[in-house]
Amino acid sequence: MFRTFALAVAAALAAAPALADWQPSGPIKLMIAFRAGGGADTQARLIAEGIEAKRGWKIIPENVTGKGGVVLAQQLKDEPADGLTIAMAVTETLSYNRLAQRDPGFAPEDFTLLTATAGSQMAVVATADKGWKTLGDVIAAAKAGESVSFGAMSPKLADGAYLIGKANGVDFNIVGGLKGGRGVMNALTAGDVDVGWGAGIQTAGVVAGDLVNLASAEGAPLNASPDAPLLEEFGVPYLFGATFVMFAPAGLPDEARAALTEAIVEVVEDPQSKANAFITRAFSLKVVAGADLEAQVAQENADAEAILDAAQ
Repeated sequence: MFRTFALAVAAALAAAPALADWQPSGPIKLMIAFRAGGGADTQARLIAEGIEAKRGWKIIPENVTGKGGVVLAQQLKDEPADGLTIAMAVTETLSYNRLAQRDPGFAPEDFTLLTATAGSQMAVVATADKGWKTLGDVIAAAKAGESVSFGAMSPKLADGAYLIGKANGVDFNIVGGLKGGRGVMNALTAGDVDVGWGAGIQTAGVVAGDLVNLASAEGAPLNASPDAPLLEEFGVPYLFGATFVMFAPAGLPDEARAALTEAIVEVVEDPQSKANAFITRAFSLKVVAGADLEAQVAQENADAEAILDAAQ
C-alpha cells in the first residue's frame, strides 16, 4: 500500500511523457520545519542533495521553525503553487499541532501532499542504569511512591505522558519544551528526567546498551527493541509516532506533483543514496503518497481531536 502512488506515478510517466517532461522553472525552495542540524533537518537536506544529483534541479533548503511546523504551514499556504516551493514537516503539523492552535489560519486542504518519506521510532526511553525493562516497571515505581519525571519535546507528547499516567493511576512530573529528541536524550543522561520520548535518536544508545526502549508508541514493534510492549498494553489507544511528509501549496498542477513526488521517492528508496542510509539508520523508510497519504492525515486529525479531548 505504501508504494501505491509511487507505482501509479511511474505508470503515468511511462504512458504520458508530458509528466516526465515537467521541469522546475528555477530553484526550488525547500522549507524545513525543524532546527538546523537535527535528524529531520539532515534527512531533508540529504533528500535535496540526492534530487540535485539525480535530476540536476537546484534546491535551496531553508529552516522555518516554530510551533511544530505551524509557522511553516502558515507561510507555505500563501506561496505560489508552481512547484518552486515545497516543504518538509511531520503529519502532526497538519493534525494535532494545527488543532492545538485553535485558529492557525490553515487547513489540510490548503496543501498538496506529495509523499511521506520516513516514520519515527517513537518510544518511551530510560537510561539502562535505572534498571527498568518496560514501562510497567516505571508505573510500578510511581505507584510505590517514587517521583518520576517524564521529558517531552512537543505538546502532543506532553499530552501523551499525561495520558499514560492517567490510564495507570499515576502522576508523572512532566517536563515539556525540551529541544527535540536530542534535548530529551541530554536530559536523560544528565539525570534531569527519569524517562522521556525518543523518536529514533535513542536507537544507537539502545543498541549499545546504554538506553532502554520501555514501550513502543508506534503501534508496531520497534526495530531495535521488538519485544518492547505497545502503549495499548497500558491502556493508551493512541499512536504518538511521527511521519515525515513533503508537501506543497494547494493547486499544484498534476504534472508538477507527479514529477516532484517521483523525484523524492527515487532518492529515498535508492539503497545507494545518503538519504536512504540515514533514514534506515535513524528512522524507518515510509513511502506513502496519493490517496493513502490523504487518508492517513485525515485519520490523524480524528485521533488528534480524541487526544486533545482526553487530555483536558
